[in-house]
Parts: sequence; structure tokens; C-alpha cells
Amino acid sequence: MSSLHKSRIAEFQDVLGEPKIVLQKLRELCFSGIPFDGGLRCLCWKILLNYLPVEKALWSTLLKKQRELYSQFLKEMIIQPGIAKANLGVSREDVTLEDHPLNPNPDSRWNTYFKDNEVLLQIDKDVRRLYPDMAFFQRPTDYPCLLILDPQNEFETLRKRVEQTTLKSQTVARNRSGVTNVSSPLKTSAPNSLNEYEVLPNGCEAHWEVVERILFIYAKLNPGIAYVQGMNEIVGPLYYTFATDPNSDWKEHAEADTFFCFTNLMAEIRDNFIKSLDDSQCGITYKMEKVYSTLKEKDVELYLKLQEQNIKPQFFAFRWLTLLLSQEFLLPDVIRIWDSLFADDNRFDFLLLVCCAMLTLIRDQLLEGDFTLNMRLLQDYPISDVHLILKKAKELQDSK
Repeated sequence: MSSLHKSRIAEFQDVLGEPKIVLQKLRELCFSGIPFDGGLRCLCWKILLNYLPVEKALWSTLLKKQRELYSQFLKEMIIQPGIAKANLGVSREDVTLEDHPLNPNPDSRWNTYFKDNEVLLQIDKDVRRLYPDMAFFQRPTDYPCLLILDPQNEFETLRKRVEQTTLKSQTVARNRSGVTNVSSPLKTSAPNSLNEYEVLPNGCEAHWEVVERILFIYAKLNPGIAYVQGMNEIVGPLYYTFATDPNSDWKEHAEADTFFCFTNLMAEIRDNFIKSLDDSQCGITYKMEKVYSTLKEKDVELYLKLQEQNIKPQFFAFRWLTLLLSQEFLLPDVIRIWDSLFADDNRFDFLLLVCCAMLTLIRDQLLEGDFTLNMRLLQDYPISDVHLILKKAKELQDSK
């Protein structure tokens, strides 16, 4: 470890060691990148995403309360209607008379269960292919959720629920003509099938299953937005960062901590995922146009070239902005970008500048290229040096 790196860690420890953390000092340090050592990044992100208050004396009480609340969400939401509730201290309810799977009442718990399954199937499809180039999300977590996996209770895992739902839907699909000829879904050779990854033994769960649970509970608690494809790309880097925390006391609670940090982050960016708001001032269209207006201000020649070729920001900036650049770079680089993004006072104004910097750094290729070549450049961004991109974005910010 270099003396410069040691000195930087010491700076973080000094700021975080204060009984009341000075947020502005922490932001300034984090903006230039947070060391992974000692769980510094995990801790800083929790503060920057307003999960932990700046008063350290409040941490233990708040964390205990939030983690208990998350356990309550698990108890209430990952359970199918009609299941025995004895383990929660509630007597078993006989739901067969008043409520049953064919009950047309929209308030029926079975009706809710089937609607939830539609959301769950989309989440499942997305989280199974989260960062496919990394083995991490397919590996078992060191801290499986005992509440769900405990054989003493009757909760089902979401994976089991998906498998049952898929089996039923495939059975129905093959029987619409009234012919009973069902082939097992386990024999399917389709990519992203349930059999794509090795099933872990009972009592174990993969990291992607934890991410699935976080997204499902978020969807249940936020029915107005529920789940939109792409949210998996936002929660993935958060969970990875917290689940690889070198401090085991924090790592054990990665699921609950990720859920609340993800919820706080989504409170700031959720408008990007709401289609009806696309053309409003808080919607994604306005932000994409802002990238071009900023580019026009910083590099009018490049702006005019893109306009001349009718290359609209929707063709590339939609993904950049909505997913916070999580699909443009390797995960360690995404995490480094997010250090700066979370640390900036106007974090999403800074994101616009990062996008603008990405354009200006390939200006020569864009000015020389035709429409096809330029679209390829923008949809498969060629520069992997995020430090160079962040440096350029900071220059653009300082030149205002």
C-alpha cells in the first residue's frame, strides 16, 4: 500500500471518526473516489444516500429499527395466501370458504398473489442475468435469509414460487386447445431458463435471489411504480458493494441496508422510470435534452454535427441517464463513477456533465464518422478510463 493511499485512508478515518460527521468534508473526499479498505466505501455510501445520519450516536438505534422493519416486510410480503401463520403467533385461517384461487373479487388475496406473480416473473428474468460476466451473483451468500429458508416455517422462497408459476403458465399454454400434452419446463433449452444456473442445495441462496427479494418488496411497497426493467441494474452495484464489505458486522445485513439505500436512491430518480412523466420537467426526456443543451454550450461544433446527422439523445442518453451509466462500464468502474455521483451536491446535474464529457472525449471520431459509425460509438462507448471521464466532467463543471 503506497504512502499516498495510506494518507487518503487516514483522511477518511479522521472525518468519519467525528461524533458528528461534517457532510461537506465527506462529500469533498468521496468525490475523488472512496477506498474499499476497511469498509469505507460501504459506510460513506450509506451516509451519502441518507440512510445513516451524520450523528454517529444515532446509528445503532436506527439500524436496529430499520433491520427489524425489513424483517417485518419479509414476513408480510413473501408469503402466499392461505399459508399457516402459526410462526407469527397468528392462528391459521381457513380461507377456502370466503377466499379461494378463483375468487373474482379484486380485493381477494389470491387475486393480489397472481398479480404479484406477473411482477415477480419479470424481476426474476432480469436478476438472473445480472452482470453475467461475473460469477458473484450466482454464488451463495454467506448470510442466507434464515426467516425464509428456515425449514420450521412455511414460507416459500421466491425462486420456488417462480418455478411453480412457470410450470403452471407453461401447462396452460400447452393446453389451450384442450389437449393434455405437457412437456416439462425443466427440459427447455431456452437461454435464461430456470435451469440456466446450477440450483444451490436447500438452505443456501445465491446473491441474485437476495436482489430479487429486494426488488419484489420494493415493488410491493411502491405499487404506483412497482418494478420497471432496469431497476435491477441500479440495485446490483449497491448490493454488490454492501455484500462484499470487509466488515462482517455490516456484511451480514447487506440485504436490509441495500433495500433502504435503494429506496432512497429511487426516491431521487424514480421519475426516470415513470413513462407518463417522460415529457415533464422532471422526466427523462427533459434530462436527455439537457445533455444536448449542455453540449451545445460546451462544444457547439460537435452539437451541430450530431444534430445534422439526426442523432437524438434518446438513441443513447436514455440508457446512460436512467441506469446511471451502469451498463456502459465494468462494475468496478461503475462503482467509482457512483462515488462521485453520490458525493456531488447536485448529483444528477453532475451525471449530465459526465454524459457530456463522454461525448467530448470522442469528439474527433464523432466529427469524422457517419451516422452508422457514430451510433455504434455511442451505443458501445469506446473509452474505459472512467478517471479520464470524471476529470473531464469536473473540468466542465468548473468552467460554468
